[in-house]
Amino acid sequence: MMKPLALSLTSLLALAACTTTETEVPVEVRIANATPAVTVTARGETMPVGTPNADAADDPAIWRNAANPAASLIVGTDKKAGLYVYGLDGKTRDFLDAGRVNNVDLRDGVAVNGQAGILVVASDRNDVANAKLALFHLDSVTAKLTALGKVDAGKGEAYGICLYKAPEATYAFIVLKDGTINQVAIDASGATPTGRIVRSMKLGTQSEGCAVDDRTGILYVAEEDVGLWRFDARASGATTPTKIASADGKHLVMDAEGVAIAAIGEKDGYVLVSSQGDNAYVAYRLSDDAYVGRFRIVDGAIGGSEETDGIELMLGDFGPAYPGGLFIAQDGHNAAAAQNFKLLAWDDIARALGLPN
Repeated sequence: MMKPLALSLTSLLALAACTTTETEVPVEVRIANATPAVTVTARGETMPVGTPNADAADDPAIWRNAANPAASLIVGTDKKAGLYVYGLDGKTRDFLDAGRVNNVDLRDGVAVNGQAGILVVASDRNDVANAKLALFHLDSVTAKLTALGKVDAGKGEAYGICLYKAPEATYAFIVLKDGTINQVAIDASGATPTGRIVRSMKLGTQSEGCAVDDRTGILYVAEEDVGLWRFDARASGATTPTKIASADGKHLVMDAEGVAIAAIGEKDGYVLVSSQGDNAYVAYRLSDDAYVGRFRIVDGAIGGSEETDGIELMLGDFGPAYPGGLFIAQDGHNAAAAQNFKLLAWDDIARALGLPN
């Protein structure tokens, strides 16, 4: 997470002119050169996480209640302490002490203890030398989490996580802090979960945020100081990445952090990335990787968001406040309170960016 800028932009530019070589462009200059962003306001927010005065809240995941969309749930990490479950009203429904879990994702309709349920998986870095996946079951009626166990996910510090529900199996992509990405086939159907690394991929430097488009079998990963990449998510696919966008200080300002997908129809939509370096969010079109636009979350009836790590997005009906979809952003500066998550209507974002409904 980047630190707040304490100097004026004029002072920073003057300092950069005195100290910068041709190959070193300070982040303050890249922020100054960033493409203008439209603004939106949040319609809701969660209660703050329990760890105060720290970089604690990190990554959200969404479960949509198809029968009663307004009763949908959010799972969010306090990476110093564990997992929270929130309602769309932002109130805490559950907290599970899971230690240092960094990112989180979930899938519905996965075999859990012998029946279809909601599988929640978090990147567990309680042991920084040995990455693990921590698995949980989310009860949609009680909004309670139950720990299922942990599986090994490779050597190194666990960082990002995203799930892929493929026809043959459910996979977790765990992004290690050094840019290694392990694809783990997970099985939570029995009394004790199991996992098996089926292949590995690599980006050159620190990476974290990721998301998988289950429709197309494409994995998107943010390499923090480099840009946004896509991989073939299929276990039999190639491991060579394709760059979608560079963190060049124009559209995307490093750090590139959270990644989320707006799935429209059978294969259309957008991939969104947290441009943490200038408190913005960037959208690219899935069909051709084209830049679509940038937005910021500013103060309104609900406070804005800054220095966002994790984001999540799901289209569809989430009740009267979020009729077209729900976007969630971690807020790194939540006024005088501990960090939390801001909730936005996709309709507001799409309208601000001029996207078709």
